[in-house]
Amino acid sequence: MGNYRTQLKGTGCSELLVNSLKSKTPEDALPAKNVKRPRRGEANHIPDLPTGETQEKLENERLSLLTDIKKRDNRAVIKDKMAKTFSLRRREIVERELGVEELRERWPALFTVDEINAEFLRITTVPLQTRFLASLDKHYSKLIELIRRKGGVIREKTQEILKVLDLSLEANIKRECLLKCLILYLGEDPNQMIKEYLIVQRDEAETELASSTLAVFVMREDFDSLQPPQDIGIVVEGVQVLNKLPSVAHACAMLFGLIYVLNLRYPGELKHTYDALQKLFMDIEPKKMTRRVLTLSVKL
Repeated sequence: MGNYRTQLKGTGCSELLVNSLKSKTPEDALPAKNVKRPRRGEANHIPDLPTGETQEKLENERLSLLTDIKKRDNRAVIKDKMAKTFSLRRREIVERELGVEELRERWPALFTVDEINAEFLRITTVPLQTRFLASLDKHYSKLIELIRRKGGVIREKTQEILKVLDLSLEANIKRECLLKCLILYLGEDPNQMIKEYLIVQRDEAETELASSTLAVFVMREDFDSLQPPQDIGIVVEGVQVLNKLPSVAHACAMLFGLIYVLNLRYPGELKHTYDALQKLFMDIEPKKMTRRVLTLSVKL
């Protein structure tokens, strides 16, 4: 097996080369230290360069993308070049571990809904937004039934959310309520994922979001959850990367996708929620669930 891996390295296999001692910094030059392996069922974690391409050619394509994204009605060109430069981008994200600010400068097209969907599909071979929303709808009735049966603290915490759910006929509001109830059902805090503010609290919101690692933010005119928010967006590493999203459920789908796209870790305070979203709702590596999520899966 060791000899086979050596042969693969000789052919330029990216996922082995990135973990070779020669590729590591002196402080990480140990076989088991800082290993860059797939964490969550990524089918294409660090893909090889396309046949006939070099890093120099792909870098030139990246530079041309910086101009292309400023042009109107240029979606087809951007889509093609983003697909072509996928391997270069993954090396920067996984191997070099570039931060969000630098990635936004180098790959502005990556921080759009279309390209987050496309990049997630390239990484996992699973459609992001369509499966995420369809799975929420699929499990909606059974999950709400389970939540309504709960007593104690969970009943108390979900009471107001369920009132909103019962008053609304809007699919996106029902999905939002379902997500919040799911987080509470798993014993975690929905405010860690979905941060809600009034418009008059904008300064306070900006200060708090600047220290947020990973969150959806919702700006409302008042406390009426039945009314559409003024803005819905996403913050990663204190940087606002998306806004004007159509719903909280769509934003949560994009947030989940960005974790894969930017090779981020699940926040510890929401580990059960993200485990459920990945394995139960997105059906990615479903055999390795935490006990809490496995129990929910059996009930569903």
